[in-house]
Amino acid sequence: MAAGLRPGRALLSRRRGALCALLRAARGLAARPETHFGFQNVTEAERREKIYQVFENVAEKYDVMNDSMSLGIHRVWKDILVHKMNPSPGTLLVDVAGGTGDIAFRFLNYVRSVRERQLQQKLRNHQNLSWQEISKSYQEEKSNPLGDSQVVVCDINKEMLKAGMQKAQHLGYSEGLSWVLGNAEELPFDDDKFDVYTIAFGIRNVTRIDLALQEAYRVLKPGGRFLCLEFSHVSNPLLSRLYDLYSFQVIPVLGEVIAGDWKSYQYLVESIRRFPPQEELKAMIEDAGFLKVDYQNLNSGIVAIHSGFKL
Repeated sequence: MAAGLRPGRALLSRRRGALCALLRAARGLAARPETHFGFQNVTEAERREKIYQVFENVAEKYDVMNDSMSLGIHRVWKDILVHKMNPSPGTLLVDVAGGTGDIAFRFLNYVRSVRERQLQQKLRNHQNLSWQEISKSYQEEKSNPLGDSQVVVCDINKEMLKAGMQKAQHLGYSEGLSWVLGNAEELPFDDDKFDVYTIAFGIRNVTRIDLALQEAYRVLKPGGRFLCLEFSHVSNPLLSRLYDLYSFQVIPVLGEVIAGDWKSYQYLVESIRRFPPQEELKAMIEDAGFLKVDYQNLNSGIVAIHSGFKL
């Protein structure tokens, strides 16, 4: 009888072993938080790797594709962002996920223009000065056209930074501009360092948006401003249907034709649909500690600019 029980015990032992293995596997999955990559469910580590590969693949054609996908309207959106910022000479800006430098170059142009107007106003107010005094004052001011303003472009992707630095060299930007390899979720900067933090079309590619917002708050000075330009949710039902049709049927095709990369642009379209709507993002920004948070819809919510202050 005892001998007859041995096979049953062995079977029970095997079942217990299988159950333990299943529990260990379940614990392993629980230890790897799930998120999304477009419409796919992936782990956070997988998402980070996949997104890095997307921008590594598209870096060389990134600007051309932006023009093609948005019919050039992205340039207007970025102009509006910088005008909303309204930086003055002496402003220290960090542009996170700054990639190819579009926001940085606009910032430098804007500050240089403000500085030039200030100089002209100063000269008009001192018309009683001698020609020599006016000339000396003008030369001193012209030697510092940015008024000590600086912009730091921070991006996690080496290829995007490379494309940005090449573009800056081609366009003649060097003064007041620096490039830093860094992760939005763990910025390589001291606390209370910057006057303004911008992130344009980058935050939806961050795996942990909550960590990125906390980092934005940390590196801003008291009184500093957070500005986010990002694709959002369209409010007009008819426009929303047309926008979906264009996004899913046209943009991936453009990606294949121009950049030879259908999948990356399919992800970019899907990532927009998975991104939090305006009010939800506003609440997340407030949860990070920002005050006076609001947003401005552009083109019926195709994109939105969120703004908040560290007070």
